[in-house]
Amino acid sequence: MARPAKVHIDITALQNNLQQVKLHAKKQQIMAVVKANAYGHGAVNIAQALEEKVDALAVSCLEEALILRAANITKPIVLLEGIFEPDELPIITQYDLQIVLHNTKQIEYIAHTQLKKPISIWLKVDTGMHRLGFSPSEIGHVYKVLQRSKYIAKPIRLMSHLACADDCNNNITLQQSRIFLDLAKRLGLEASLANSAGILGWHQTHADWVRPGIMLYGISPFINGVAEQEHLKPVMQLESNLINIKQYQRGQAIGYGATWHCPQPMPVGVIAIGYADGYPRHAPSGMPVLVNNKRVPLIGRVSMDMITVDLRSQPNARIGDPVILWGNNLPVEEVAALAGTIAYELLCNVNQRVRLV
Repeated sequence: MARPAKVHIDITALQNNLQQVKLHAKKQQIMAVVKANAYGHGAVNIAQALEEKVDALAVSCLEEALILRAANITKPIVLLEGIFEPDELPIITQYDLQIVLHNTKQIEYIAHTQLKKPISIWLKVDTGMHRLGFSPSEIGHVYKVLQRSKYIAKPIRLMSHLACADDCNNNITLQQSRIFLDLAKRLGLEASLANSAGILGWHQTHADWVRPGIMLYGISPFINGVAEQEHLKPVMQLESNLINIKQYQRGQAIGYGATWHCPQPMPVGVIAIGYADGYPRHAPSGMPVLVNNKRVPLIGRVSMDMITVDLRSQPNARIGDPVILWGNNLPVEEVAALAGTIAYELLCNVNQRVRLV
């Protein structure tokens, strides 16, 4: 029998979350973000489920795009980090991919590479994220250079990224929006600014294209946000089983480092999940886990392949009983907060040895 650790992907929940995008951005085209293996959900399966319902897909790099093309995904695919080396360009034209241009080196690569056909590009402007993109003062000149290039397909589109949209009280988003929309209007370009938080919380950022990412997977994009309040449903459920139950006496230590001691005679359960599977190593004792859909606390340190839980509240638990680490009735946002991280990291860290269902 296979190791019981598995990830259950709910495509119905995915479709519900996409519908929420469309309810908030009724007139905009949708670029669904499926980078990082669709945030750990399986890029091919997610892309296949979305392909007929969105206008484009976005990945980080060429390698991620080629996985989708190999799976016969024909929808436009945008490389959000653009190109890293000039030898990527012929492959990009061969597979009809779009790229984000965010520095002069990338423009030089295009200018000095013989291409069979022009490349569709998104010109990135840094409106306040201060990570990638040309400054607003540079964009006019860069746009003119790109317009003259025979290797750049028309129309050219404009893109930027929001730095603080997850905080509904931070006015940086309004500043970025004003800078970006003024540029797009002045240049007469199609534009994309809104991420998931922009879609749900900042209507003025919607522009022509929206780029939903984390909300597609049923996670609130807001600080201290709750997915249910945004009518989002979790797409990923991380599951396993109890693989051992033993009785221990008061004072006996559990796990590496002997950091947790039994306060009384008690049953301790062992679950087949660990940090090698993507469960957070620094999850503290007391972290909730669902056994038979009831909460029990994690005890002791997370191991590479296993965790241990206090089963005093479930005296009838048995080896083989189902366990949920996050998903329905146990939001990944809650687990992430208790582990001192964010839901994005937990989703992306789920290891490939965990079976995808």
